[in-house]
Amino acid sequence: MNAIQSDMPLDDLDLRILDQIQTDSSLTNHDLAKRVHASPPTCLRRVRRMVDEGIIEKQVAILNPEKLGSGLTAIVEITLDVQAAEYLDAFEASLMQDVAILQCYRVSPGPDFIVIAQVADMPAYHALAHRAFTAKANVRNVRTFFSVHRSKFETRITLPSERTKV
Repeated sequence: MNAIQSDMPLDDLDLRILDQIQTDSSLTNHDLAKRVHASPPTCLRRVRRMVDEGIIEKQVAILNPEKLGSGLTAIVEITLDVQAAEYLDAFEASLMQDVAILQCYRVSPGPDFIVIAQVADMPAYHALAHRAFTAKANVRNVRTFFSVHRSKFETRITLPSERTKV
C-alpha cells in the first residue's frame, strides 16, 4: 500500500521535514527549516499540520535500556484459548497497562499476540509473565525468546520518496 492516508497530500517539503525529524526530533524549528530549505514559519506550520493529522504521532528520546538497568529484552508469543473479538480486546487492553511492555501486536497466523517487553532481569521477567500472561484465565500458550544481542533497533519508517530509490 503506497497511498498516504492524509487529508492533505504530502509534498516534497513535508517529506524532507519528516526525514529530518525521524533522524533528530530535538532540532529547533530554525535548524529544521535550514536543513529542509524552508522558512521557519512555513516549517512550523507544516509540522503542526502533520501533528494535527496524526502523521507525527509523538516525538520522544530513545533511551539505552542497559544503561538504565533494563537490559533484558523479551519477545513473547501469546496464544489465547478463545479468540472472539471481546476476548482479544480485553487481553490487549490488559497488556497496554503494563509499563514493561513496549510493543504489542495482534498477528496472524500463529499466535494471537507478539509482545516486546523490556525488564531488568530474569526475576523481573517472571513477575511480568505471571501478572500479564499466566495469571490470565484465557491464555493457552506463552512462548518467550530472550535477546542475546541487539544488532539493529530503528524507529525510522521508509517515506514514500524513499520507496522508489530501492
